[in-house]
Amino acid sequence: MNRLLLLIVSLVATATAIAQDIATEIATTEAAPGVYMLDGANGFSSNMGLLVGDDRVVLIDDGMAPISADLIVTVAELADRPIDFIVNTHVHGDHVGSNATLAENGAVIFAHKNIRKRLVEDPGPAGGAGGLPVVTFADGVNFHVNGQDAHVRHIAKAHTDGDAVVHLHGSNVLVAGDLFFNYMFPFIDLDSGGSVRGFIAGQRRIIKMADEDTVIIPGHGELASRADLQAAVDMLVDAEAMVEALVLEGKTEEEVLTANPLADYHDTWNWGFITTEKMTSTLYRSLTAE
Repeated sequence: MNRLLLLIVSLVATATAIAQDIATEIATTEAAPGVYMLDGANGFSSNMGLLVGDDRVVLIDDGMAPISADLIVTVAELADRPIDFIVNTHVHGDHVGSNATLAENGAVIFAHKNIRKRLVEDPGPAGGAGGLPVVTFADGVNFHVNGQDAHVRHIAKAHTDGDAVVHLHGSNVLVAGDLFFNYMFPFIDLDSGGSVRGFIAGQRRIIKMADEDTVIIPGHGELASRADLQAAVDMLVDAEAMVEALVLEGKTEEEVLTANPLADYHDTWNWGFITTEKMTSTLYRSLTAE
């Protein structure tokens, strides 16, 4: 067997093992009575929000495609009924990957109009054309279910150009999607309409929705509080200012990376997908594009 074939066999085996790991476990945490954070399987997917009650079952984001079957089982165990509505907070596959499977099971998918536009162009992240949102909104949409008001609000040019945050007023819970990575450097998708300044503005808008007792479900990381979100804003504002100072000195991206301005944040905020170096590059790129 030649080296190329061995490499292909190894990659297939690794991908299969990862897929099996993804599909074996969904952790659940009760954020408030009838409201749960579902953790999309061992860090390979994302956090989701679940609102259950006598009227309807609302799922906010739905993880990567390989967790679909286990997601259906988990929701059935918690809600004793299938999912009625899904709200997509943005377009990435770790948040919309189960769309097609859940739509086949009768769920109606809601999303910002820019999410549908992007998924029409490439439905792959949503599991194919069957995963396209069927109800879209511009500024937002309101749900009145299970005895409480759930307000879905669009946040412009932040993580992407189609972000939404869901405010469950009766439970005092906010589902932030990837507008909040809890004690992790955030992924700001500049190629999908996101921006650093828009991301900061969006986080500040969420803070205004919250009080000291609000529970926040982040897109990634542990269940959080307003103070945790404030820490994320403070970090990003400071990080941007430090990179901007070097940009104003005329430093190239390579020189900025060598200077390592975010070194003090590395131990707490660095993680596998968005490393300190990648966060620095994102800040540099965003600042020099403006």
